Amino acid sequence: MPRRRQNSNRNGRADRIPRLPDHRARVSIPLHCRALLSANEDHSGEVIPVKKVPFFDYPAVYRRFADEFQAALADVGTRGAYIQQSDLEEFESKIAEYVGSRHCIGVSNATDGLQLGFMAAGLPQGAEVIISTHTMVATASAIHFAGGVPIPVGVGSDHLIDPEAVRAAITDKTWAICPTQLNGRTCEMDSLIELATEYGLEVLEDSAQGLGSQYKGRFAGTFGKANCLSFYPAKILGTLGDGGAILAQDDEIAERLRLLRDHGRIDRGDTAIWGFNSRLDNLSAAFLNIQFQHFDQTVSRRREIAARYQEKLCGIPGLTLPRAPGADPDRFDTFQNYEIEYGSRDALQEGLAERGVGTLQQWGGWPIHSFTKLGFTQDLPDADDLFSRMLMLPIHPGLSDEDVDYVADSVLQVIDGLVG
Repeated sequence: MPRRRQNSNRNGRADRIPRLPDHRARVSIPLHCRALLSANEDHSGEVIPVKKVPFFDYPAVYRRFADEFQAALADVGTRGAYIQQSDLEEFESKIAEYVGSRHCIGVSNATDGLQLGFMAAGLPQGAEVIISTHTMVATASAIHFAGGVPIPVGVGSDHLIDPEAVRAAITDKTWAICPTQLNGRTCEMDSLIELATEYGLEVLEDSAQGLGSQYKGRFAGTFGKANCLSFYPAKILGTLGDGGAILAQDDEIAERLRLLRDHGRIDRGDTAIWGFNSRLDNLSAAFLNIQFQHFDQTVSRRREIAARYQEKLCGIPGLTLPRAPGADPDRFDTFQNYEIEYGSRDALQEGLAERGVGTLQQWGGWPIHSFTKLGFTQDLPDADDLFSRMLMLPIHPGLSDEDVDYVADSVLQVIDGLVG
């Protein structure tokens, strides 16, 4: 009998995938997956992972454009063009033109961008801003440090902020609504803008995950007064480090943002306002210019992967998938993330890890309202229930069709074992 392959952990114990119970008829498993189950069993009946699929392949961000990155580094270094040079101006112009924004201002990261956006838009001290509880703490912290009070509310079936929950949270202290354009999907902006108009509120978007997504033909990041983008390496458009931008339509707000990102300085070192050091460096902009040439292909590949997951996983009892590409005529989703729901989420995540599939609970599984140490007291049981079920599967251009099939087949295998 061949020797069984085992992976030893730090304690010296062998990490093996337990044999699945013989209950496969309880879930409708496609024939290709049944074949994979048999192919991956050794003579003892134990299942051995045949490959590893990380949640995100960070080295691939560099490998994909290595030669062009090296050339850009040499070019920027040779010119000594490090801060606020032509590469940054070119990138800002390209993004603004692509999404149809009057202004794009590069900043050091999306969190700074959102904070500066609220400051430039005139957020009053102590004013309330309604946000989704399904967002990064950075959304709330940007509002806090801009002088406001973030108020988290619940989300809808697509995991984006629920307009009715927003309406219920409006008080005489509310100044703005800040929707998070999450997972590469744009919120139901018509309802949010109608609420803002009805109650005299501002709208600013956290579009860190929204670049390229659309609602009724309009790009995320172009609905509000000042709206942040993120170029963190794992984003659809990511640099080799932190990076961000702010989109704005108003000339005065844009000018104030340019002052705020660069110490408030104007010509010849004179200083007009108190400001920050929050500039997107020129080398990062050069890297982003290279990648942006392939942005549409990157989005297309993500949508292909989402469609492949949909085809293989649709109809599995208890498993909720994101809406498929093209399923909603009002949306164009870019699938920054592929976030599913399953009742036995932790067991599913553990089983996938045993099969070499990397997954992630977004924000570490913590909704904003759960941060009681930061003073949040909201009771959002529906959101708590959702957060107990959510899990993100790998989705990025570095995945091959074989990788995607392996992830999907592994999901089916694990669920098949859990329902027995």
